[in-house]
Amino acid sequence: VVTRDDVEESLKGVWQYVKDEEQLLKDLRSQIEETEQRFSVKQAERDYWLEYKNVGSKIQANKIMNLEKDIKQVKDDHHRATEYYRNALKATKEENDRLVEMHMKLCKEQAPENAIRYLDKNSRREIKENEWLKEEIKVYQKEVSDLKASIQLLEEENISLVAKLIDSRLQNLRV
Repeated sequence: VVTRDDVEESLKGVWQYVKDEEQLLKDLRSQIEETEQRFSVKQAERDYWLEYKNVGSKIQANKIMNLEKDIKQVKDDHHRATEYYRNALKATKEENDRLVEMHMKLCKEQAPENAIRYLDKNSRREIKENEWLKEEIKVYQKEVSDLKASIQLLEEENISLVAKLIDSRLQNLRV
């Protein structure tokens, strides 16, 4: 038996879970922004070093290549992190929807029981009597169908006996 307080606690738990997930999303968004800022900084460095490379410095050319690799790696990391967080968000939303649906189903199942509990004695007794009467109706309907079948069999037997009687009287009349 689940009380209203239990249902409210459950709902509060679900809402707290949703709030926690929203906070997680905010944190993820801020991490994405930080990554994008780092990307912008690396891009600016790359542009600077490309310009310097064009001047002809061979030593700095290696640094530029390393920075380009870093930029590529940061882009890849950003892409992977974005994809990971997108999938995590999707999974979290699906889990939330499943939990809310399960909770609503449980609430719907318990609603009649809760409603009956808050009724007065007479109403509860009427409901029980109504259920009992429904069962009795089923029993009587079965008995009626059995009796109808028996009556049909008896009528068929009577018809055959009457037919035999008529046939035997016809035979007696002929004799």
